Amino acid sequence: MVQTKDISRPPKALVEGLSNIGSATATGELARLGVRNAQILGPLPYSTGKSICGPAITLQYMPMREDLYPLEEYRDPEKQLHRHALYHTQPGDVVVVDARGDMSSGVFGSMMLTYFKGRGGAGIVIDGVIRDVEEASKLDLGMWLRGVSPNHHTQAGIMPFAVNEPIACGGTLVMPGDIIIADDDGAVNVPIALAPQLLEKASGHVEWEEFTRIRLLEGGDLRKYYPLREDARAEYEEWRKAQG
Repeated sequence: MVQTKDISRPPKALVEGLSNIGSATATGELARLGVRNAQILGPLPYSTGKSICGPAITLQYMPMREDLYPLEEYRDPEKQLHRHALYHTQPGDVVVVDARGDMSSGVFGSMMLTYFKGRGGAGIVIDGVIRDVEEASKLDLGMWLRGVSPNHHTQAGIMPFAVNEPIACGGTLVMPGDIIIADDDGAVNVPIALAPQLLEKASGHVEWEEFTRIRLLEGGDLRKYYPLREDARAEYEEWRKAQG
């Protein structure tokens, strides 16, 4: 019988706070905190206009080795390890998959993703591809992918190998339970230990950028408002008070 472990999920208030921070702000602030490789390179947004923030369920693929993953696994669906990653889904979770950048094996199809959506899953980040993209696109999931394929998950050269273990997704180390922030700019991994610091630093950044955007749209001086110069600080603080 296949057994896999669940993840430790962060406090909901932490995730909700980080959901107001875009991927661009997250990578900038994480760099200042010493993490310079937070972007998950390769997967691109396949759900334009969608943004997600949630803890990572991880799934690792490895090169196919038939003695470890015989083709008759389809006779017993419960031997399909990629199913077991989805069994852990709780509302707001994000499934992150190291599929080795493989472009020929669809990690999930529409039925698996429909189950994931029904369990409350927020989105998927896959260094690889899925199948049934037309049906999958109707689910209103966040999807960051390298592409699509008509093939099923082990039809070509990879096999699912581990669930909720550390993975390298798009060249970035993702630990189970880390927080994923993803939007139209891409997907970013937030190390769970740094998440509270990121929230504190990035929240102020988001606020002054909102103020700056208003002033620039009104014709304000770029040199004064971006980045926010000291002689604009009092004006910004007054604006903050007016916002309540």
